[in-house]
Amino acid sequence: MALLKLQFKVGLNRDQSNYSGEGGWWECDKIRFRSGFPEKLGGWKLYAPLTYYGVCRQMFAWVTTFSDVFVAVGTNSKMYIELAGGYNDVTPLRTTFMAPVTNNSITVTNTSNVVRVDLLLPHGLTTGDYVTISGVTNLALNNIGGILLTNINVNAQVTVVNTTRFTFVAATAATSTVSAAGGTAIYIATVVSPDTNNAFSTTNASTTVLVTLLTAHGALTGDFVTISGVTGTIGGIPDAEINTNHVVTVVSDLSFTITVTTAATSTAAATGGTAIVMDFEIHTGSAVQTFGYGWGVSTWSRSAWGSGASVPIATRQQDWWFDNFDNDLYANIRGGAPYVWLRGLVTDPTTALSTRAITLQAQAAAEGYVVADVPVAVTQLMASQQDRHLLAFGAVPFGSTDPDDFDPLLIRWADQDTPADWTPTVTNSAGFLRVSRGSRIVTALPTRQEILVWTDVGLNSLQFLGTTDVFGLQEYANDTTIISPRAKASASNVVYWMGRDKFYTYSGRVETLDCTLLNHVFDNINRSQLEQVTCGTLEQWGEIWWFYPSANAEYNDSYVVYNYLEKVWFYGTIQRSAWMDSQLLSKPLAADGGTETTTATGVLYSHENGVDDGVLPMDSYIQSNDFDLGDGDKFMLSRRLIPDVAFGGSEVSNPEVEVTLLTRNFPGNAQGSGVEDTRVIAETTVGQFTEQVFIRARARQAAFKIRSTELGVHWNLGSPRLDVREDGMR
Repeated sequence: MALLKLQFKVGLNRDQSNYSGEGGWWECDKIRFRSGFPEKLGGWKLYAPLTYYGVCRQMFAWVTTFSDVFVAVGTNSKMYIELAGGYNDVTPLRTTFMAPVTNNSITVTNTSNVVRVDLLLPHGLTTGDYVTISGVTNLALNNIGGILLTNINVNAQVTVVNTTRFTFVAATAATSTVSAAGGTAIYIATVVSPDTNNAFSTTNASTTVLVTLLTAHGALTGDFVTISGVTGTIGGIPDAEINTNHVVTVVSDLSFTITVTTAATSTAAATGGTAIVMDFEIHTGSAVQTFGYGWGVSTWSRSAWGSGASVPIATRQQDWWFDNFDNDLYANIRGGAPYVWLRGLVTDPTTALSTRAITLQAQAAAEGYVVADVPVAVTQLMASQQDRHLLAFGAVPFGSTDPDDFDPLLIRWADQDTPADWTPTVTNSAGFLRVSRGSRIVTALPTRQEILVWTDVGLNSLQFLGTTDVFGLQEYANDTTIISPRAKASASNVVYWMGRDKFYTYSGRVETLDCTLLNHVFDNINRSQLEQVTCGTLEQWGEIWWFYPSANAEYNDSYVVYNYLEKVWFYGTIQRSAWMDSQLLSKPLAADGGTETTTATGVLYSHENGVDDGVLPMDSYIQSNDFDLGDGDKFMLSRRLIPDVAFGGSEVSNPEVEVTLLTRNFPGNAQGSGVEDTRVIAETTVGQFTEQVFIRARARQAAFKIRSTELGVHWNLGSPRLDVREDGMR
């Protein structure tokens, strides 16, 4: 009897046939390789017991001079800052404007009933929204340019001209042209009292509350509103359940519903008081990229009214970008306005964490810089920490406040050490330059001595020069792609990223990364959801992880890993929408990749923590390629397996794994395994396990599989041996 030692090549290879890869590993899930041998993947546990709204696409950790360790969490619904297990909602609000932003903001034109309003800050409105204007005065007259003040201090539907200008139609036409009028006490708001007075209605036994305003709310279904100022019970519902943050379901331009916990005990109408305040947050976005042909998905009036678009219109998933400048957090929604959350100067962060992020324009106004020069829309904000500049990759050009002028290849930066000053002068370092090749900047990544900038056709390097030019741009490659904005990571001074059909590295020059799983990944990926692909490091094990949606999945459900220490690949399945491996945290952090709901169900997981899938067992296995029993020309009878399995790190006293011998006679046959071909390998005492197991398998070739499905089990596979002998030719 001969003992056949089962030693397999490290890594997975799916780019060749099962049989031709003899001596290697063929399929797996939730394993990794250490020192050439497979073992079960580390487990994960809930990072915090609380939950958040939306699907998380970005996390960012930073430490302040007060020793706070914050984690910014960006979802398609909200922006949070996590501290000590709590998710603090700092989502920006749709701004209410007052002096000095609104000072003398009214302009009228002779014979026209169109009133123009110019603000010093972006208004955040969209055409069709409503605003309530009050406080417009003219000391000499009761009108501006012949339009009565009572026709200007109204609730009006707006037409957006640019980010700081909108118009509305007055009841009468002007009799003269007047510019920059209205006084210094103008108040412009989306929803204020008396429009919110007694806005609530309840239905007996229902948890749905109807909110009806005297003015249009401008919200969309799925948006959020914070209500305060309600006094007394509303139809039996405690006011504390009303005076909080709610998800909006739109009923009409004037009304929406919210859901509370306690059902009403009576039907009540028009109640709540006259001191109600409603703070609406910026619009939520899509959790995934969507496409449409139908009415309303294209540019208004582009073609015949009521007709569908001839080319599918894509609605991008809503992504956040974060970076810190000193203690403060700078953020933007991809293609949207830049924001800043100010940490403040008080040691205790409680007050700051209860304060919303504000627009970068608002910071510029508060610090006395030119508001109109701050880019009103950017692709990605980033702080260049070495030279202390805040940069915008993809931006509205200097001199414009119109988002329609957005230049997707433009790079702009603020003055050194002054993130709110974007006005280039001969005495500061603010400036801009433009990438010359491609149609858009996809993403950027800071490295040790440069910032890598990917466009849709290549890779560029942005470097601080320290001269009057401030920054210089150099093209590194014009024939590379990147599959999504988050598909890149840096480890050990090497940058890795996933392209549209291969993987790349950069360590001074761009190279294609050899991959033995190309077909497995790129033939089974949902190409309508490529923007979800995200990448991260796990430096403890020398690994680069990519999470992606498989062909039939709407959300990320698969991963592929490159171990750059052992230069091998493996893969598996798991739902994760974001990943962060930060030295500020003891364990890698990942966001669950579940579907979006109208309730707060999102959670973060601490990875490499324990051996299980939270409180559930983890199904972990690896299976070899087919190997010949003998030379493959004769049948071999396998009668005994001598295992070599270690159970170090297990959390139960009797961990077990299953081993299976899958047999077949020809490569084209289906694999088979009978009950007698699967055996349990169990640890009996510390350092000891089942000595041998008896099996009975007869075939020309076989595959070896090890699997665990129980709680508390961790395993490492060594070199098991198989007792085989010849058993005839047929």
